Order: sequence, then C-alpha cells, then structure tokens
Amino acid sequence: MTPEALVLLYVAGVAAGIVSVLVSMASLISYPALLFVGLPPVAANVTNTVSLVFTGVGAALGSRLELRGLGPVVLRLAVAAVAGGLVGAGLLLVLPEQAFEYVAPLLIAMAALLVLAGPRLRERPRFQPVGLRPGAVGAYGATAVYTGYFGAAGGVLAFAALSAIIDRPFHDVNAAKNVLAAFSNGAAAITFVLLGPVQWLAVVPLALGLFTGGLVGPAIARRVPASALRVAVGAGGLLVAAVLAWETYGPG
Repeated sequence: MTPEALVLLYVAGVAAGIVSVLVSMASLISYPALLFVGLPPVAANVTNTVSLVFTGVGAALGSRLELRGLGPVVLRLAVAAVAGGLVGAGLLLVLPEQAFEYVAPLLIAMAALLVLAGPRLRERPRFQPVGLRPGAVGAYGATAVYTGYFGAAGGVLAFAALSAIIDRPFHDVNAAKNVLAAFSNGAAAITFVLLGPVQWLAVVPLALGLFTGGLVGPAIARRVPASALRVAVGAGGLLVAAVLAWETYGPG
C-alpha cells in the first residue's frame, strides 16, 4: 500500500469519525475509501468494522459531559451490543450477501422516520421512553446485529431504538449510541480478527483517523442545534434507504 493511500485512509477516517458522531454514517465515507485503495468488498467490510471500534473510543473520551449519569444504562446495554455484534459478524461470514439486503432499506427508512418524528412522539404519553424493558433492549440488540452484519446507517437504527430507552436530550442519546457502537463493533471485530480477512495495514491509518474524528466530533456536535442534527440524521437515513432500495429493488 502506497504512502498516498495511507494518508488518504487517515483523512477519510477523520472525516468518517466526525460524521459518525454527528449523523451516524461513518461507513459511507470509510468503506468507499477502503474500496478506493484496492481492498475487495468483504475485506473492506471487515477491515472497516475493526477500524470503527476506535470511533467509539474517541467519542467516549470526547463525550464525557453528555455521558454523565448514563454509565449504568450504557453498561447494561453493552451486553446486548456485544451479543448483537457477535451474531451479526457470524451471519456475515456464513450467509449470502443478499440475506439482509432486501429488508435493510425498509429498516433504515423506518428508523429515519422515527428519528425525525422523535420530538412529536415524546409529547404523547404512550410513546414516552420505556427504559430497560426487555422489548426495548431486544430492539436495540437487533440493531447491533444489523451493525455487525451490514453496517450502512446502523447508527440511525441504533439511535431510534435508544430513544425508546433513554429519556435524555438528543446529544446525550447520541453520545450513548456512539459508545455502544464501540461494543458492537468490537465484538464483531473479534470475530473478524479470528476468522475474517482483516487488512491490518489499512486498519492502522483508518483507525487513527476514526479515533481523531470521534474525539473531536462531540465538541463540534455541541455547537450544532439538536434539531438540526436530528434532521440531518433522519434525512441522511432516508437517502441511504433510497439508494439501497434502488440497488436492491431497482431494474437490473
């Protein structure tokens, strides 16, 4: 791998880490960057997942203000995140690529709409966050499975699920999402390290960039109104859903 490719991966990692913190879509930058430098799709996917662990580490260090008081909830949800990440990674290694492709656009679109409708839903008593109930935790665990397997806009799904559990402002829920992503990606990464074609020369610059982006991302997020970030997450999720739907259901 050339020095230029290593620099490109670092820069892409920084941008992806910031994007992950702000709008939950790091893979839309990091995964294409890995393809651009010559990695085949499966190797790029597993290399990307291993590298993404460092976004969550950086975000955890940069989001200490938002995470105050959330430690017990995050630690309990980390069990679901790890279990989901392991299951998703296993599915990636044993199932055909088309297995989740048909439902992914629908899941992402639904989650994006829930993110956009969040403030109005919270105004209705029956839609108030329900805390760590089994159904809500199971729904979050399912998003971790999706993240470990496929990943595109997985943060949008996770944020929608966490909004039903954590009764805190947008930035706090987003910070918890970023930290929990490190657990789900970490669990998947362990599987890929043992069984997958991880390209370590690409991991190093990309992971360093993702850590940097995750570290500075929360400071940027604090300066952006929560309503604007919510719209960006929702709109971005709908865009990803539309692109995936065209690729999956479209002609050809």
